[in-house]
Amino acid sequence: MASGVGRSGIDRAGIEKVREVIRAYVRVTPVVEVRGGEFGLGEFTITLKLELLQHSGSFKARGAFTNLLTRKIPAAGVVAASGGNHGAAVAYAAMRLGVSAKIFVPTVSSAAKVERIRAYRAELAIVGDRYADALAASEAWVARTSALPVHAYDQLETLLGQGTLGLELAEQASLDTVLVSVGGGGLLGGVAAWYAGKVKVIGVEPECAPTLTEALKAGRPVDAPAGGIAADSLAPRRVGELMFPIARAHVATVLLVSDTAIRRAQDALWNAVRIVAEPGGAAAFAALLSGAYAPAAGERVGVVVSGGNSTAVDFARA
Repeated sequence: MASGVGRSGIDRAGIEKVREVIRAYVRVTPVVEVRGGEFGLGEFTITLKLELLQHSGSFKARGAFTNLLTRKIPAAGVVAASGGNHGAAVAYAAMRLGVSAKIFVPTVSSAAKVERIRAYRAELAIVGDRYADALAASEAWVARTSALPVHAYDQLETLLGQGTLGLELAEQASLDTVLVSVGGGGLLGGVAAWYAGKVKVIGVEPECAPTLTEALKAGRPVDAPAGGIAADSLAPRRVGELMFPIARAHVATVLLVSDTAIRRAQDALWNAVRIVAEPGGAAAFAALLSGAYAPAAGERVGVVVSGGNSTAVDFARA
């Protein structure tokens, strides 16, 4: 076990406790089993974990509720910086719990995510071009107001909450491998902490935002490029300090996928399964479809479809 993993408190026992705390507030999202041959791939089983069906449209609701239900919330309420999904999740959790929330997002945040945040009645500020800009603005807000910061990925409670997805998936399917997209690493860190080497966990990140790839090369979290079509969910500039030792201990490898591969994965999920995944939500599947990860015959592969906050569907215009 890498140094720091055991002491972090991000482990199976912590994840199990958190699941009981948030159980009444989050959905048990379904899985659907498909065959690789449906996508022109080999004969192996693919289990899609449909976390896009979670409250607020992504896995982020798990970490948001964990923060708001386990930490003391001041009179000033909560504040979050986000590419969009975390902001929507914190806004939703705050609305459900009767807490005031201020959300900072960058201009790269998609219209679908901005609309969700507004629909959940949070105060919204759009600042800067990237997540790092929104984070800096949120930190300044905390300094002025003493609101409780709810970090998108580098917070103990956030990682524990996201880890409940791993617990849930383990109950739903017997797997050999799980593919998880990587931005700041909260989801990957939580899932890897749950499986703890018992299943091969693989991180998938865009070529335009290789945050964990660069961190592993450097031996620590470092700044990396932050662009591409999934920039509103998978491009925070660097991975979290808390998830990094978990990744070194329990993540088998990290794969890079192109923007083209991500877009093709979105198309394939829609055409074959009628799943509308946002770019970040389709990134893990892109590793399979592009051949970046080639399972062995008979391998049981799980893929987390992590979010579906997309503008691709608009029934008002249909």
